[in-house]
Formats: sequence, structure tokens, C-alpha cells
Amino acid sequence: MGKNRLEAFSDGVLAIIITIMVLEIKVPKGEEWAELSALWPKFLSYLLSFIFVGIYWGNHHHLLHTVKRVSSGIIWANSNLLFWLSLIPFATGWMGEAHFAKNTVILYACMLMICGLSYYILQKVIQSGHEPDARREQLFHVQEKKGMLSLVLYLLSIVFAFFNTAISGLLFLVVAVLWLVPDRNIEKALEEGE
Repeated sequence: MGKNRLEAFSDGVLAIIITIMVLEIKVPKGEEWAELSALWPKFLSYLLSFIFVGIYWGNHHHLLHTVKRVSSGIIWANSNLLFWLSLIPFATGWMGEAHFAKNTVILYACMLMICGLSYYILQKVIQSGHEPDARREQLFHVQEKKGMLSLVLYLLSIVFAFFNTAISGLLFLVVAVLWLVPDRNIEKALEEGE
């Protein structure tokens, strides 16, 4: 399989995930502003998840720039990541519907942690399937540090959800800011190596 097919498939799945999430926000039956304002928890959970899925999409795009050849390991590691990402709409919908109740925030944090771990696995599979390159290894090391910090913050958000879900929400935002701008250094390093 060519890298382009892997990218196209992944892009399609991520687009469907976002579409499913937005369909969870139902149009109010009436015309009063109060009915629209009642949707704020669903909209907020959608916004947060949209940001996370967008972050995964951008970083996944840059990560795939490191792939020279697609192995079955890469296909399965990528499918594993997409599987967990595809469950984000469920966690998003439940969290928004329940107004960020403790158990829903815990599930959401667990889903984000599993997605982060799956991204790390994909990165490791890609890394192990290619010849060592000092510049690429350095870039992967930076990504790993951000990934490990993210996993710790997700774990903390699970713990804090038992006491105060707002703190968990702030930790989600910290992780989002950490990853918001994809690391263009991967692309630059690969372009310079060509």
C-alpha cells in the first residue's frame, strides 16, 4: 500500500468523526435564545473534541511525512489509532449531554489518554521500520516528551475529575495548547534531507 492511500483513508475517517460529533448537536425546536443557550454543554464538548481531532489530524499528517514505506505494522498501528479516535464522538456526546458530570469527564480523559498512547505506538512502529537517522530521532524524541507529558496530564485529569471536573477541563486545554501547532520541524528536516 502506498503512503497516499494510508493518508487518504485516515483523512476520511477523521472527517467522518468530526461529522458524527456535530450531528449530536440537535437544532432546538423553538425560536427562543434560552433554548439555544441550553445547548452550551454540547457545543463546548464538541468544540473541545473538534480541537483534539484537528490536532491529531495535523500531527498525523506531519508524522506520515517520515514514512518511506508502509508496512503491515504501520497499517495496524494506524488502524488502532483511528479506532480509538472513532470513539471520541461517543465520549463527547455523553459528556455534553450530562453537562460534564464526573463519570463522563473520566471516560473522556480515558479516551484521550488511549488515543495519545495509540499515537505513541504508531510513532514507535514508524520509527522502528526505518533506518536510524540522527535528525529524525531527535524530532521523534521531542514528540515523545510532549506525548509523555500529555499522558501524565490526562492521568491527572482523571484523578481531578473525582473532585472538580473544571480542573480536568483546564488540563485538557493545557494538552491542547501543547499540541495545537503541529511540529513543522519534521517536514523541514525531511525536506532538507532530500
